[in-house]
Amino acid sequence: MDVVSLTEELVAIPSHADEAAAGAFVADWLREHTEAAVTHDVHGNVIARKGTGEPSLALVGHHDVVPPDESQVDEDGEYVVERRETTDGASGSETTREGREAERSEASNSASGSETTRERLYGRGTADMKGSLAAAMLTFATADPTDGELVVASFAGEEQGGEGCRAAVEDGFETDYAVVVEGSTGYSGPGVTDVAVAHKGRRGSTIAAEGEAAHASEVDAGENAIYRATDAVDVVRDLDSPTAEVLGHELQGSVAVTEIDGGSAWNVVPERCEATVDERTVPGERAPLERIEDIAGVSLRVDQDLPPMACGDADFADAVLDAATAAQDADPEHVVKPHATDAGWLAAAGTDCVVVGAAEPGEAHTATESVSIDVLERCRRIYDGVVASWLG
Repeated sequence: MDVVSLTEELVAIPSHADEAAAGAFVADWLREHTEAAVTHDVHGNVIARKGTGEPSLALVGHHDVVPPDESQVDEDGEYVVERRETTDGASGSETTREGREAERSEASNSASGSETTRERLYGRGTADMKGSLAAAMLTFATADPTDGELVVASFAGEEQGGEGCRAAVEDGFETDYAVVVEGSTGYSGPGVTDVAVAHKGRRGSTIAAEGEAAHASEVDAGENAIYRATDAVDVVRDLDSPTAEVLGHELQGSVAVTEIDGGSAWNVVPERCEATVDERTVPGERAPLERIEDIAGVSLRVDQDLPPMACGDADFADAVLDAATAAQDADPEHVVKPHATDAGWLAAAGTDCVVVGAAEPGEAHTATESVSIDVLERCRRIYDGVVASWLG
């Protein structure tokens, strides 16, 4: 089976509310096409292994997706996946079925002219990340590691904060190295598939300010929770953003207050106010948000903490970059991603990770989500090359 056909089969399986069917498909396909030991665990994760010894290398993806746009679902509630031509590699911007038909017609007419036409797959999960997962599955099926263990893992719940990956790590999942097949295309240049050696994490926190309610005509009888919250916001505003360096690349974090909510009526001194803080974290550094708790009545609650990732093995990062260079007529680079992935959880558990995948910035989670077929095939070559060079 080729990577396009396998991607089409994967994308057609709805997996936003319940990824069980997609996980079962991945597990059944691996059992049918390999002699590897395959598990489909209670968390929904699918993990297959072949070869023995050290080092161990994993190709890591996920089979859940975010909820589809209505244009990505047919009248029967099934996911729509379409193979279409575009001119000059453009992915299009239409959001309706009528728009898709118009673009198909235009692309067909352009194919006979001088413009370059390229094929893309459209549908929920094509870019994030069933296309790259399909490439990883095919690489695993055909690989014959002679010097170490090869693993392919497709996790559940990645879009829910990495639930599946976290559960797998807690259950003992570990490898020495991992290629996480999230998007890394289009960072150093248009259409170039790069190798991300680091990415930021995200810590989402809530500032909770408590006060004492009073009638607004007697403000001194109460304690204004909004005032306390805004004092805390001023502290956050003055914090320096964290920075880190990974293999010669600088990561710049950020801290921002993004929401505030308080008060119950125009004539009541508020007794409670909350503000949301979005922090983009970097390896080894965090903004000292706890300083806000020096303010009377103010506390901090961490709601989400997705860890950053930093590859600590330069030889592995270089080997993957060599495979990426050999697989394309371009000069890929080591880059950093702004978004958290399951690589963060794996790195926290001791795995040296890089991120290499077909998705380009702006492709995932959209009504017009798509992926380049050329890049899918390229990723398959990259994964083949990494396995051949790292496991013999």
